[in-house]
Amino acid sequence: MSVPNLASLLSLPSGDYLPNRIAKAAMSEVLADPVTGAPTDDLIRVYERWGRSGAGLLISGHVIVDPEGRGEPGNVVVTDDRHLAALTRWAAATHAGGARLWMQLNHAGRQSPRRLTRVPVSPSDVGLRGFAGAFARPRALTSSEIEAIIARFATTATVAKAAGFAGVQVHGAHGYLVSQFLSPRLNLRDDAWGGDAERRARFLLEVVRAIRSAVGPRFPVGVKLNSADFQRGAFTIEESMTVARSLEAAGVDLLEISGGNYESPAMAGAGELPAEQRDTSREREAYVLDYARRIRAVTRLPLMLTGGMRSRATMERVLAEGAVDVIGLARPMTHAPELPRALLDGTAEAAPVVQVRSAVKRIDDALQVFWFQEQIHRMGRGLDPDPALSRYGALWRGIRTLVLPPGKGKAAVSPAAATVQAAA
Repeated sequence: MSVPNLASLLSLPSGDYLPNRIAKAAMSEVLADPVTGAPTDDLIRVYERWGRSGAGLLISGHVIVDPEGRGEPGNVVVTDDRHLAALTRWAAATHAGGARLWMQLNHAGRQSPRRLTRVPVSPSDVGLRGFAGAFARPRALTSSEIEAIIARFATTATVAKAAGFAGVQVHGAHGYLVSQFLSPRLNLRDDAWGGDAERRARFLLEVVRAIRSAVGPRFPVGVKLNSADFQRGAFTIEESMTVARSLEAAGVDLLEISGGNYESPAMAGAGELPAEQRDTSREREAYVLDYARRIRAVTRLPLMLTGGMRSRATMERVLAEGAVDVIGLARPMTHAPELPRALLDGTAEAAPVVQVRSAVKRIDDALQVFWFQEQIHRMGRGLDPDPALSRYGALWRGIRTLVLPPGKGKAAVSPAAATVQAAA
């Protein structure tokens, strides 16, 4: 059996395949129409460029399955086929460049900001700590509401397939609704949807089963799962391993390993590594690699690892080891969108170094997200990314969006989304 490398084709359990082992992981682009939730020309233009990047797989930023479950005003919202024409253009523009586009399906649950959802929903009424009151305390879902949201995931997946997307990914990480059901700290129910690890995992598994039933056995279905929540009394690596085995049995095609949530943002990593550290510490680059190894020990599901990997040498070593099957890139794709092709043909040894830092550590998370997001928005306007883009200019423009109501000015992000969008 040949040793896999970045250029290797990957066969999926559904019978489909990925043309290589590099994926653009999901980032929240906030480029949809903030009122209707429809994909915009700017969003399609970004993916048209990423489609030519050389990456075999592109995973969209989260597409919301319920208007009450938005994370930011600029999220794409798909509840039926009203945006089918724009969704079809989005998929076609991406696939024209050779990449495969999967739609990430999500519901923010309690992580829907107060300015978007007056009373968000969650498995239980456990509120978010901190964030200066940006999030209202959620109410607990009823059993019938849970079943309705499961059906919404399946409906959105059906629309994605009809629009020509090559697959879907269920967002089960980062403290969003699926992750809330998995967490014993947030899911305090004692009914069929909570009370022990098996019942807490039921929501995710029912979502996957409903999607699989709706789209058929040959359409790829992926899941993004926390390796752990990194909070006391929350979702653990042992529980993640058990869920991974169940997802394999449910017919999932690709499992992406991540970690953390708004309150404990492990998914944001430690930022971009200096070049001199890249060749000496693959463990620091792939900062959730140990968790991926533990999950690999219990499942043969194709695994995708996103987080910190920047050098071709590290990526090739991780693939050759067999711990994971796909390397996810996110932040580098905002300022070096052709990086995958350069890694594949050997003209680049690593992602370009960018140092998005300030003299005030407390604002660095927001500074990073707005800088990377501004690069995405530049591509949406048909411009090239600008590695010399002013850090503080991007921060100021980003902060201005936070005070504009939905539909005024460019699309905005929620305060906590700065943490999530900085991931990977």
